Amino acid sequence: MIPVNSPLLEGNEKKYLNECIDTGWISGEGPFVSRFEEGVANYIGRKYATSCSSGTAAINIAIKALELKEGDEVIMPSFTIISCAQFLITSGIKPVLIDCDYKTFNMKVSDIETKITSKTKAIMIVHIFGLTVDVDPAINIAKKHNLKIIEDSAEMFGQEYKRNKCGTFGDISIFSFYSNKHITTGEGGMLLTDDKHLDKRSKSLRNLCFTSDRFVHNELGYNYRMTNIQAAIGVAQLEKIELIKKKKRWIGKKYNEMLKNFKNINLPIIKTDYCENIYWVYPITLKDNYPKTAKQVMDELKELKIGTRPFFYPMHKQPIFNKMGLFLDDILPNSEKLYQRGLYVPSGLALTDNQIEQVSLALGKVLNET
Repeated sequence: MIPVNSPLLEGNEKKYLNECIDTGWISGEGPFVSRFEEGVANYIGRKYATSCSSGTAAINIAIKALELKEGDEVIMPSFTIISCAQFLITSGIKPVLIDCDYKTFNMKVSDIETKITSKTKAIMIVHIFGLTVDVDPAINIAKKHNLKIIEDSAEMFGQEYKRNKCGTFGDISIFSFYSNKHITTGEGGMLLTDDKHLDKRSKSLRNLCFTSDRFVHNELGYNYRMTNIQAAIGVAQLEKIELIKKKKRWIGKKYNEMLKNFKNINLPIIKTDYCENIYWVYPITLKDNYPKTAKQVMDELKELKIGTRPFFYPMHKQPIFNKMGLFLDDILPNSEKLYQRGLYVPSGLALTDNQIEQVSLALGKVLNET
């Protein structure tokens, strides 16, 4: 089986992990935690960084740090992972969903302003799969209506929008370091901001809101700490980020060459007016006239020992949310169609030239391209 993702751990990971073991610093306190936070902040170009246990934890902290309250509304895409919506909903905050562009997969920024009400307090922009949201119009709308921006850059570490790195555009921005991300700590996440108050709140919320009188609490927080062991891996990964970006774009270019004559699929956009694809994953969509569904293609590729993943199931169609009476009247056709017609193929950092050729041949066989 060629897995959909395999991380690459060929740098100083073992060296730094041994240092954690030798010194006994293995928990949420330790020198690699601050070293990783400082390294990410410096690389991205932000004043403050707060590490945490996952990208989901980072989103939760961001929502709480911004002091969004029950009854508030946050505009966000339907085509994304459930992490973006679930804490809003469990906090009594209403996600207001908009559709995505079918070709870039990213939220239709042109639809944001039509959804703004007196209850709107923030816009959550989520960069998807390898191309960024068109950020400038979203920021202009936020400034016009005095809204906060939460920037979910979970899939985009190292990517740039108009020569500025993702992670610099939100009042508070987040990353994930799950094993399939550009740099990984196994599990892990981070919040970035230039606002000292938001940074102080983020660090407090991720650590149970301890005070100077340690076990006296004025606010409820979470145990969302990143361990020194995780941070040690992150430091080693960060040292290789430019090579990682180069490898990701090489994978995308290789697939583009192998699949360019396939008539039954749409390949990912190479670049837009504002960014060059970084190919976090290699996503394809089936042409409208092709009779099989994405699920059928994935099942057939599995028989040929090729790992795949489906596209996101849209938030407005999630059974759990519909059972709660949410999004029942939402009709967002691009988000719905992408789930039915989209999938991504192996694209992890450990992928080899030979494996890309094997995947391409298997895909050609399943799609009747050969």
